[in-house]
Amino acid sequence: MTTRIADIAAHSGVSEATVSRVLNGKPGVSPATRQAVLSALDVLGYERPARLRQQRAGLVGLIVPELSNPIFPAFTGIIEGVLAMRGYAAVLCTQVPGGMREDDYIELLMERGVCGIIFVSGLHADSTADHTRYVRLLETGLPIVMINGYRADIDAPHISNDDVAAMEMAVDHLAAMGHRRIGLAVGQDRFVPSIRKTEGFRRGVSRHFGGDPPDGLVANTLFTVEGGQAAAQPLLEQGCTAICCGSDIMAIGVIRAVRQHGLRVPQDISVVGFDDSLFTPYLDPPLTTIRQPVREMSLAAVGTLLDEISGIRGPRTELLHRPELVVRSSTAPVSLSAAAGS
Repeated sequence: MTTRIADIAAHSGVSEATVSRVLNGKPGVSPATRQAVLSALDVLGYERPARLRQQRAGLVGLIVPELSNPIFPAFTGIIEGVLAMRGYAAVLCTQVPGGMREDDYIELLMERGVCGIIFVSGLHADSTADHTRYVRLLETGLPIVMINGYRADIDAPHISNDDVAAMEMAVDHLAAMGHRRIGLAVGQDRFVPSIRKTEGFRRGVSRHFGGDPPDGLVANTLFTVEGGQAAAQPLLEQGCTAICCGSDIMAIGVIRAVRQHGLRVPQDISVVGFDDSLFTPYLDPPLTTIRQPVREMSLAAVGTLLDEISGIRGPRTELLHRPELVVRSSTAPVSLSAAAGS
């Protein structure tokens, strides 16, 4: 074994201690160094230890918060496909209530010797979460890329949808159709996407109508159908003729609440979703929404991560992607009676 380690160390240009760390799956070795040791094993004709054989394909961790919201399967499918075309295999880690936490998945992925990790709307997107976990992870030399949820104190590439511009687009669209009392149903205000969507909503309202939205026209709840339904209640009571939503799933809940009030979409209340999930054209009515450029963001995330793995340091600023307004049948000009009432 001593001769073997010495040969591998000489061939890969690293110390015997480093070779030992790689062979035993220990952290603290940069991906580039780890790959050099593995390549030396192959070139010299040594058989890789069982725990390292799976690394021939190049494993990349992919951590997503859930799969019930269609936006996350959309990211997952594209990222896995792009990685496969580049010779890498994704290790998908999905969080469920009562299941493994993000920290548990990080430890598991490190034990499996992944080349890097892509985080989609992880704890980095929670402004109240402790972000030292990412600092410690980066200190091991493992490349990581964050999607949606920019934090300046995490020294890693960030890929984001421009949520501020997105919600301004939604308000612009509704204001152009005569709506003056517009509400926002969005997720909890500790999450970066919620914070930014609220900022874009306030900017849009201020530009069109002057000043901040009146109190009560921003409802923070959960990014779920039930959350959208709960958020719609106070907004309808406030006399809103249109509601912007933080996700398409929330928009379904808003439409349900509108109908429970004996009102119609879009004749009485216009609704704008967010994400442009696959099902949105098939809702009743088909949903006007903001299309998040999932494919472009996924390509950028994979490309940046693979550059990092190969030793090319990516920019530490946030790469913002421009969304698109998709107009369907859930929005319409404000009715004369509603306009008079507002």
